Amino acid sequence: MDPSLILQNLVSPPVLFFFLGVTAVLVGSDLEIPAPIPKLFSLYLLLAIGFKGGLELQHSGLGGQVLPTIAAAMAMSLLVPLYSYLVLKTRLDGFNAAAIAATYGSISAVTFITAESFLETQNLAFDGFMVAALALMESPAIIVGLLLVKLAAPPQQGDAQKMRWSSVLRESFLNSSVFLLVGSLVIGLLVAAFSPASIEKMLPFTDKLFYGSLSFFLLDMGIVAAQRIRDLRQAGAFLIGFSVLMPLFNALVGTLIARGLGLGPGNALLFVVLCASASYIAVPAAMRMTVPQANPSLYISTALGVTFPFNIIVGIPLYMAMINALLPAAG
Repeated sequence: MDPSLILQNLVSPPVLFFFLGVTAVLVGSDLEIPAPIPKLFSLYLLLAIGFKGGLELQHSGLGGQVLPTIAAAMAMSLLVPLYSYLVLKTRLDGFNAAAIAATYGSISAVTFITAESFLETQNLAFDGFMVAALALMESPAIIVGLLLVKLAAPPQQGDAQKMRWSSVLRESFLNSSVFLLVGSLVIGLLVAAFSPASIEKMLPFTDKLFYGSLSFFLLDMGIVAAQRIRDLRQAGAFLIGFSVLMPLFNALVGTLIARGLGLGPGNALLFVVLCASASYIAVPAAMRMTVPQANPSLYISTALGVTFPFNIIVGIPLYMAMINALLPAAG
């Protein structure tokens, strides 16, 4: 692996601001981002990436590698929770194993966005249709998580079970991140098809502000991730190891799939990051609502306190090195 990849990633402004947030907590600074602001920046990032992805998807169409890549991404969001559950069930009860498995079957949009920024610094091209894969990977993992919970749960009354299904399906498809991302993608498609003159008017908002907004958001994420460090004691060595080794395994599987699909280095990295990341917003919210028997400290602290920092600091350049080694087109 080329150490310069890690160094270049470490000195990028978003990652440095993430470190600044972590440092603020560790040294006891009173730095704090008011609650509504991170939510606003999160929504902005999803809107911008969805809109730009829609523009690119309109230009590329659904031919070539688009549909196979999206299908492979959705298949991974179904498979990762299943084999993660088998591993976790060796040490945890069924409820906690199912909740954590669903978390690792889903995705982190911010990790994906950080990977896009990394590719831009490396001058590596990637396609906007990967955003469609991002948008479609979250919901299947939540549904598989609920199915796994049913395996762990005792028989329940039919009406109560129907209510749980109704709630989780609503959370899967209509939670704010999925809804905004898919909606922005559709708007980008429509604008590119019927009002291309409007694209220029959106560029100052979707392009010029993007990198700074990502840096500010990662500053807040550094604060939040550092605050979760204390919960890692409750998670224990097994879960801490799982939260690093499972993303690495998923990245290897993702790289082999990307090779089979014939993806270029940029698209391959984004595909691998989708396979290797873990949700710390949408899936935990769904699991907290539908699986009260599971301990939120376990699935949130592992995803946010370990996997997220690992991926944006070390994982992304490590996955790029893996792609360079295993993809003929990247070597």
